[in-house]
Amino acid sequence: MPMLDIKNLTLEIDTPVGWVKALDRINLTLEKGEVRALVGESGSGKSLIVRAIVGSVPDNWRLTADRLSWKGESLLSMNAEQRRKIMRKEIAVVFQNPQASLDPSATLGDQLEESIPAHLLAGKWFWQRNAERKALASKVLHKVGIKDHQDCLQKFPHEVARDVNHKMMIAMALVSEPELLIADDPTRGMEATTKVQLLKLLTRMNQTKELSILFISHDLLAISSMANTMTVLYCGQTVESGKMKQLRKRPLHPYTKALLDSAPSFRKELPVKSDLSALDGTIPTLQHLPIGCRLGPRCPRAQKECVKVPAVRRIHEHYYSCHYPLHRDKL
Repeated sequence: MPMLDIKNLTLEIDTPVGWVKALDRINLTLEKGEVRALVGESGSGKSLIVRAIVGSVPDNWRLTADRLSWKGESLLSMNAEQRRKIMRKEIAVVFQNPQASLDPSATLGDQLEESIPAHLLAGKWFWQRNAERKALASKVLHKVGIKDHQDCLQKFPHEVARDVNHKMMIAMALVSEPELLIADDPTRGMEATTKVQLLKLLTRMNQTKELSILFISHDLLAISSMANTMTVLYCGQTVESGKMKQLRKRPLHPYTKALLDSAPSFRKELPVKSDLSALDGTIPTLQHLPIGCRLGPRCPRAQKECVKVPAVRRIHEHYYSCHYPLHRDKL
């Protein structure tokens, strides 16, 4: 049984033009110890899936799903207290914007120490717990690449650089020793050496502690180096999912191929000043979603049949939703 199991997740948002489906029947599973990449353009709905999992959905949004479960327990049927308990101990999230996620009125040290769960301090006398918290905070800061931890812990979020706040968010997520880490674009804005250090840390924790990771990013090179499986989103729809090696070797959906082709290439035989590979057009807004397959207006293989929503098809463990997949040479 998967740790995280999402089946036909639909999220509707009330707009001036009526209700629109920001997420349309999303399917996603995550096994223990698995690293799954969640990729797609900005506006594809990746962060909305995170909000649905953690329960950060406004009351005026409509969230439905055949299954949205954690370890076999339905997250939709849980009350707020039960959901918070799971988020406190078992699931940790690194949000996309660290400046907005951190408390501007508290020091980074206070916020990090507050994130340390009580069970890590069990067996300590009450006068020892404060020193133990500071020791755990310093230890996790060294792991994420903050060496001058004493100075950092005394600063407020606005007094340090953006990448330091990002590292602090990652430290706050890892200090509780979760079973699942949801990382929403954790390497954005980081320099190359820091990015490599962070990816190695997450890979090591996945291998040594069986930490499951839902890795959300635009950096396909970073994702391909550590993810086992990948799910591709476009405009709130799941277009393809499967093993990372299989998707990189033989993508079946035109959008997946366009994403892979857009990644930087360092091949020696690449001609000088080669044209960048890009898909025509832009992702549509929620108020002007096309019917059927939402990639249709931009897809080079689109036909009349694409005005209907494609069914999910399967080849072994490879899932895709397309009327005219790439393994069909004739259109």
